[in-house]
Amino acid sequence: MTTVSIIGNGNMGTAIGGIVAAGGNTVEFIGRDSAEPITGDIVVLAVPYPALAEIVASRGAELAGKIVVDITNPLDFATFDGLVVPADGSAANELADALPDSTVLKAFNTNFAATLAAKTIGSNPTTVLIAGDDDDAKQALAEVVRAGGVAAVDAGRLSRARELEAIGFVQLTLAVQEKVGWNAGLALVA
Repeated sequence: MTTVSIIGNGNMGTAIGGIVAAGGNTVEFIGRDSAEPITGDIVVLAVPYPALAEIVASRGAELAGKIVVDITNPLDFATFDGLVVPADGSAANELADALPDSTVLKAFNTNFAATLAAKTIGSNPTTVLIAGDDDDAKQALAEVVRAGGVAAVDAGRLSRARELEAIGFVQLTLAVQEKVGWNAGLALVA
């Protein structure tokens, strides 16, 4: 059994926690501003992109040795007109640089909370794309996700996080413009 700590109190954290629990694993929810210790081997940062720096500053040492999952999409939320990270980078790569003693993965950012909770997108299974440089860490997260009834696919190295963030950006802008619902998304059909 794996313990997954979820930092953040939003819909995404709740949906991810539901998947963790459905798979028989342990989930602990930790508020962003909580001083509660992090006990999970996998830590999901279910927070908006701007909160990552604050978490690194307050919890960086505590995240050492853990698998840290970045679910953010670093959008310019004022304009919804682009990503706020350099064209050759990603939020996940920035996080990995800030947490050199942690294993950072990118996952869940291409999913909406509703599709994670429903475990389907239309008639297709919801798929979590996972990027990272540590195969064992990716496998550990994939096992938790699959046990919870959701598909998981290895999307490659952490450098692929840039493309995952672009996919997340497109989905979010479509939903904000009401061209798709928040229960829609891109399905991976193999």
